[in-house]
Amino acid sequence: MTGARKVLVTGGAGFIGANFVRYWSDKYPSDRIVVLDALTYAGNRANLESVEDRDTYRFVHGNILDPAVIGDTMQREAIDTIVHFAAESHVDRSIHEPDAFIQTNVIGTNNLLMAARKHWIDSDSAPANHLFHHVSTDEVYGTLGPGDPAFTEQTLYAPNSPYAASKAASDHLVRSYHHTFGMQVTTSNCSNNYGPYQFPEKLIPLMIVNALTGKALPVYGDGSNIRDWLYVDDHCRGIDLVMNKGRVGATYNIGGNNEWRNIDIVNQLCSSIDAAFAANEQLAVQFPQAPAAKGQKTESLVCFVADRLGHDWRYAIDATLAESELGYKPEEDFESGFQLTLNWMLQNEGWWRAVMDGSYRDWISRNYSAES
Repeated sequence: MTGARKVLVTGGAGFIGANFVRYWSDKYPSDRIVVLDALTYAGNRANLESVEDRDTYRFVHGNILDPAVIGDTMQREAIDTIVHFAAESHVDRSIHEPDAFIQTNVIGTNNLLMAARKHWIDSDSAPANHLFHHVSTDEVYGTLGPGDPAFTEQTLYAPNSPYAASKAASDHLVRSYHHTFGMQVTTSNCSNNYGPYQFPEKLIPLMIVNALTGKALPVYGDGSNIRDWLYVDDHCRGIDLVMNKGRVGATYNIGGNNEWRNIDIVNQLCSSIDAAFAANEQLAVQFPQAPAAKGQKTESLVCFVADRLGHDWRYAIDATLAESELGYKPEEDFESGFQLTLNWMLQNEGWWRAVMDGSYRDWISRNYSAES
């Protein structure tokens, strides 16, 4: 697609979505970016503060379960590109509240596709070019054993949690709109993301926050579960490549080439926090409840808890296709990406305390209208 684009980013106030919005705004400043976000517990408009004053940016407070708000936004903004992040994504929540995942991830995705079909394919005023990019997960592929090859784009789907099943369904819907209606789509399946602005329910930010506040570091089972870790900026670069260079209708796996056991992640975190406190005495004043502030080891907080239901043992991404076709390669290894993440968390205590106690919603009401 050439020329300035009019991009609708769903879930753009969430962790990956907000990082993508800032990335895209900086790299493509002439593109119009419209963020559509319901601002649920994990959506935080403060994540977008750096782009709020740009003339090419607009925020719409709305839910992808509302076809009217999707249609109105696409019509008013003449949207020609959709980047679809909006999703319920926490596996633990999907075990306890699967209905919300079916609604948002399946029904919501179909609402977007129906609106896109109406405005891009069935309309006399359809844009010359369009693209629906769908952001998915490696969890749709199921689980791997210790000697199994990594997931490729040809790996059969075998989702094991309500979250993974709902994302698999959305992947299939996107594929069907391409093959049935001719919609121009691309899909990317990523590994575990981490980095700035991640809500502290996921492993890395939760462990950092708990370590700094002197709370237990709960590890499922024996901590042997393995994940491939992807720094969020590398994910954004991968999506960029798929959108601009990928084949229409194709799926690309985006991984970090960083397989780590959960317990090794936690141990790395503990060592890094201890080192940070040793190098900066002010941290002990800032975080007096942390073991490192008292001359103790952060690892003293580690405890093992009952394993999660249906817990997949290993995920691993083979990103060969994206590398060979698109030139994708992650720039951060886990050590460098984790250090960037830890530094950000240490420097942004106000952000994570606010999102954890909900006070950021008051911040939003003081600073912004529901839609601008």
